[in-house]
Amino acid sequence: MTDSSNCEVGMENVKKYMKEVGQSARVASRIMAQADTAAKNQALLAIADEIERHSEQLRLANHQDMKTAKEAGLDEASLDRLFLSEKSVAGMAEGLRQIAQLPDLIGSITDLNYRPSGIQVGKMRVPLGVIGIIYESRPNVTADAAGLCLKSGNAAILRGGSEAIHSNQAIAACIHAGLRAVGLPETAVQVVATTDRAAVGELITMQDYVDVIVPRGGKSLIERISRDAKVPVIKHLDGICHVYIDDEADLKKAIRIADNAKTHRYGVCNAMETLLVAHSVAAQVLPPLCQIYLDKGVELRGDATACALIDQMHPATLDDWHTEYLAPILSIRVVDGMDEAIAHINTFGSQHTDSIVTENYSKAMRFLREVDSSSVMVNASTRFADGFEYGLGAEIGISTDKIHARGPVGLEGLTSQKYIVLGSGQIRT
Repeated sequence: MTDSSNCEVGMENVKKYMKEVGQSARVASRIMAQADTAAKNQALLAIADEIERHSEQLRLANHQDMKTAKEAGLDEASLDRLFLSEKSVAGMAEGLRQIAQLPDLIGSITDLNYRPSGIQVGKMRVPLGVIGIIYESRPNVTADAAGLCLKSGNAAILRGGSEAIHSNQAIAACIHAGLRAVGLPETAVQVVATTDRAAVGELITMQDYVDVIVPRGGKSLIERISRDAKVPVIKHLDGICHVYIDDEADLKKAIRIADNAKTHRYGVCNAMETLLVAHSVAAQVLPPLCQIYLDKGVELRGDATACALIDQMHPATLDDWHTEYLAPILSIRVVDGMDEAIAHINTFGSQHTDSIVTENYSKAMRFLREVDSSSVMVNASTRFADGFEYGLGAEIGISTDKIHARGPVGLEGLTSQKYIVLGSGQIRT
């Protein structure tokens, strides 16, 4: 398995290299915008086959990255995101096949109406062009992002973290083999081959070649890109997610949801970081729920009321309500009721994902209306905030912005619309 686009790592002129990558991507984006649905789907299926065929090589490359990362002292959450299991490799292939089955939005025309002049005015769905994706760990993002960009008629420039360089290049080789097999340009998906951080600085300022940047990683990375980018950015900074257990909740259901939201995986942006519990049910629900957390090694930090109920709980500080732990740490606050819960979420949350557990329909609907987050849930774990779970096939990231794309960004979030006008010789008078 070889990758014909590999560039020598440690190149002297990153600026020149990134310009070449950008120029190639712009040319490829025009070809991809014209590619028909059949060609794009065939490419996705071919890439999925390549990933399955080279599963062992992908895992060997990942093993090399894992070994280096452990020696470098990478934290457990980052190691978890970096690791490629046999199941996760199979998941990459399955995700690509699911994307292939999704409707092709490109070229679809909506809202076509006649105007008094006799012209017809409507909107056509079109690709954004060249998508730059910057991410840390998570080599599966390479396949997910490539698949979504290809299906939506875009070209992609992918810049993964240095800790995943071997994994990402191995996946890139599978992507390029799949593209070659169906006659589409390999440069439709380019994985930056240098680990030099200067490449990121170039990518986020290449206005002539890149149409949008999607950063996926830690807060410091996203803050830097948001600050320095000259290209529009689709982003979220934090995943400070909440579950509120209402006084009219089914407590067995609440315990199951709150347990899953925190402990299913710790190092992910849709894990619960703060649990809110209505005062009237706190004494019933917190002891059994906190015992589950303690048995799983979760450190608990709570307000005075929560600490009075649970001996092993540490006092929470103001900073705890603002913190995305990405670790087995949970902050807990006992609130008077719905008003205080919503106020807490809208004050301390990051507009990512928040959930209420309640059997009261009116309260559920009010929570959906008043909580200002990109995903708001009723009686479900925050862990469902995911493009795959939402039926998008995969996601290129989560957006907490309010313009263009919000929530998990799938195919539609990687497209735009342009107005089209159909006439029969009309002139304006």
